[in-house]
Amino acid sequence: MTHLTVYHEDDPGLPELATGDPVVLVGHLAMTGILFERWSATHPVSQDADSAAILSAYAPDVERLCANRGYRSVDVARVVSGSDNIGTLRAMFLDEHTHGEDEARFFVEGSGAFYLHLDQRVFRIVCEAGDLLSIPGGTRHWFDMGPTPHFTAIRFFTHPDGWRAVPTGSGIAARFPGYDGSIDRTR
Repeated sequence: MTHLTVYHEDDPGLPELATGDPVVLVGHLAMTGILFERWSATHPVSQDADSAAILSAYAPDVERLCANRGYRSVDVARVVSGSDNIGTLRAMFLDEHTHGEDEARFFVEGSGAFYLHLDQRVFRIVCEAGDLLSIPGGTRHWFDMGPTPHFTAIRFFTHPDGWRAVPTGSGIAARFPGYDGSIDRTR
């Protein structure tokens, strides 16, 4: 189940909110300009489906989001447990950074945690299969795929060459609990 935990930026040990309630989650994120939706496939998708099959299964939602948000290209990224260089790949996203364009991801399978640094708060959103999260360009954030990642995600881009991460230089991400691949309901 998707889960939202909100912390004050100075106190990663004491959450201000921890919820899996979809109404509360969507409301809190919407107030900060973050889009969160749940999508369903139009037809079953096998675990070994290629990118074309995955995009076909979610075509109506993908087309709607692209039209509404101005995304010009999409692709499918797959990270599976046991892949080469998992530690290096995970580390690439663990520091706070921004992008010049939105970071929009739809989880086809698996999970990961996005951490958004907004108005002296850190919002930790654990996304799972069926979740779309769109973070506006310029938003300070980081992503943790966990120590044994396994996910497939549709990625959306405004610019054909994709996004570029711009590090903030802040050490805030290291102070917050990492994602271990499960939902910690105590945090």
